Amino acid sequence: MYDTILYDVADRIATITLNRPDKLNAFTPQMRHDLVAAFDAADADDGVRAVIVTGAGRAFCAGADLSEGTATFDYARNGRESPVRDDGTTDYAHEAVRDSAGLLTLRIFRCVKPVIAAVNGPSVGVGLTMQLAMDMRLAAKGARFGFVFPRRGLVPEGAAAWFLPRIVGISKALEWTMSGRIFDADEALAGNLIRSVHAPEELLDEARRIAGDIAANTAPVSVALTRQMMWRGLEMTHPMEAHRIDSRAIYARGSTADVAEGVQSFLGKRPPVFPDKVSDGMPDFYPWWQEPTYQ
Repeated sequence: MYDTILYDVADRIATITLNRPDKLNAFTPQMRHDLVAAFDAADADDGVRAVIVTGAGRAFCAGADLSEGTATFDYARNGRESPVRDDGTTDYAHEAVRDSAGLLTLRIFRCVKPVIAAVNGPSVGVGLTMQLAMDMRLAAKGARFGFVFPRRGLVPEGAAAWFLPRIVGISKALEWTMSGRIFDADEALAGNLIRSVHAPEELLDEARRIAGDIAANTAPVSVALTRQMMWRGLEMTHPMEAHRIDSRAIYARGSTADVAEGVQSFLGKRPPVFPDKVSDGMPDFYPWWQEPTYQ
């Protein structure tokens, strides 16, 4: 089903594994296609309660596959439809101009399931920016990170200019993206890029523990709403905007079977079994935002 990744569901957790270990899981257009399809599958499956993304072999993702040499980032030479008009000017609103990594991070951003990155090794370029749209990043002790774009004559992609400063602050974001240097897991932890550092053999176990706790103890519709409330909240300019959304969400959720089960299971001192599903249980005001278009 997939050419460049592995997709497995067990214990209500979907694990997506970047699977080009001989190429250090270097990113290709096909990998972007496969990853988007995998997130589509996870979102459509009510049996999936959380998603883990990791890499096969010794790397998470070594960035873009540079096997095409200088044509890798030159759209006019790599087979894409040309956005150049007959008069020689560029139509920057053309779909062919769109950044492939950004298409991926925007898809992860829209995900209705929690997403955890288990960074098992080096992650640079798109291998790092794709993680920014994920909710938690855990790393193995030997993992290394780098926004190497200026060292290739490029700029950060994957909508990193929106995600990264919100995660680590503007000063640290500028330091890492302007220098393009490689840094280790301890620096990533100190800069709040990652949640925690683990022995390599314990990394996936910890990611699964977190995902499993969510799967076993939370209502999937509530988690889906919460994920979007928090991410979309980063765009808000006043707490009144958040108040509007959480008021609607509390009102809509308050009379559901999920809430009845949450209260009854608490009082009965038993694990909850939430009946509502993301596929058909989202409130009628969802989505509350208007998705911007590329132009």
